[in-house]
Amino acid sequence: MNAGAGGRRAVTLRHLLLLLTLACLAGCGKPARLATLPAGTPVLAFGDSITQGTGAAPGEDWPSHLTASSGWRVHNAGVAGDTAATARERIGDTLQATKPRLVIVELGGNDFLRRRPEAEVKEDLRAIIRASRQAGAEVVLLAVPRLSLLGAVTGQLPDAKIYGELASEEKVPLLPGIIAGILSEPQLKADPIHPNAAGYRRLASEVTAQLRHIGLLGQP
Repeated sequence: MNAGAGGRRAVTLRHLLLLLTLACLAGCGKPARLATLPAGTPVLAFGDSITQGTGAAPGEDWPSHLTASSGWRVHNAGVAGDTAATARERIGDTLQATKPRLVIVELGGNDFLRRRPEAEVKEDLRAIIRASRQAGAEVVLLAVPRLSLLGAVTGQLPDAKIYGELASEEKVPLLPGIIAGILSEPQLKADPIHPNAAGYRRLASEVTAQLRHIGLLGQP
């Protein structure tokens, strides 16, 4: 009788441990809601030509729009043609010069165009995330689509899978689908890989909305 009860207790304990493990797998990888950053906070927009604003006039880039909507001091560190590999080399000096409390990373498109292995791109992005954290900044990852024949035919560009993987592994907030959605709408593009002025306004609006959703930006 006692042996049977002990066996039942052991089964129950294993069941509880399994439930706790499943709960952790379902929720522990999600980043917690972050503290709101006040107006005047230095923020770094770190990316390539999409961050620089290629395809629109000066002042129509998405970091400029984010400055206006947030009240933060957003530094545009977008460099046309930059890959995650070359950006990795400049992140340290850029962090030192700007001392941001938040870094929004938008990189990878040029790597994909050059057909770099996604695993290499992912590790370059990981290094940028970790360098930013070591400098004391929060990090948000802006997902980028990988151009494909299917996307060109259907008009729908999915995010490259490495962004979701990396956000989960490094526990940083991911802003998914924004760039992919804009580049899927012809009226929002200056060319196949860059938004136009309307596209950058949309990009900034959606970034702003998602930053509010995760708590970094207060309600208007």
